[in-house]
Amino acid sequence: MNASILNRIAFFQGRRDEVPNQQLARELVQQNDLHGIEEIAQNLWHSNPNVQSDCLKVLYEIGYLEPQLITGYVQDFLKLLKSRNNRLVWGSMIALSTIAHLCADEIYPHLAEIQRLMEQGSVITRDNGIRILAALAAQNDTYRKNLFPSLLKHLETCRPKDVPQHAESVLVAVDTANREAFVHVLQTRMADMSASQAARLQKIIRAVMKFSNNGL
Repeated sequence: MNASILNRIAFFQGRRDEVPNQQLARELVQQNDLHGIEEIAQNLWHSNPNVQSDCLKVLYEIGYLEPQLITGYVQDFLKLLKSRNNRLVWGSMIALSTIAHLCADEIYPHLAEIQRLMEQGSVITRDNGIRILAALAAQNDTYRKNLFPSLLKHLETCRPKDVPQHAESVLVAVDTANREAFVHVLQTRMADMSASQAARLQKIIRAVMKFSNNGL
């Protein structure tokens, strides 16, 4: 194990910003450094919560770039959802959102916990929870039939400012069977939207109609 990898996280650099973690993530991806990634993942369970948070940040930044490199740590992210440290909870939700399309079968049994956290958690937790649920729903008919109604309910009831972003996240789970219900919900929320928000919803609706008409 190369101890210098862990030493490069923000905490050990005496930094409070995220730049060192982002730089380390990029380098680990560029070098396909599986041993370095493993060292970072092992320290998700470090005794210092700042080290834990930095390691989680490195991993989800890797997830943004090359999600397959962190799929082996899906169970770690799921366990951290039960942490009392809110940073670890929302960081794990971000990590899971980057790999949900690759680890659907491992994540799906934890739906109740994810949905509970979405109801009680921070904006970051909720935003990434929607991405997780939508990614799972996109994987197969069974997941889609179970999850899409709750995704629609969320779009019906969430804050107006969240509708465009969350609708864009849900888009991956829309198919010819559910597109009319999806479009209907967006249309009913139009009255709540600003001009720019309404334009985003119109763009989503056009995209849905286009790809659905092409048989996708």
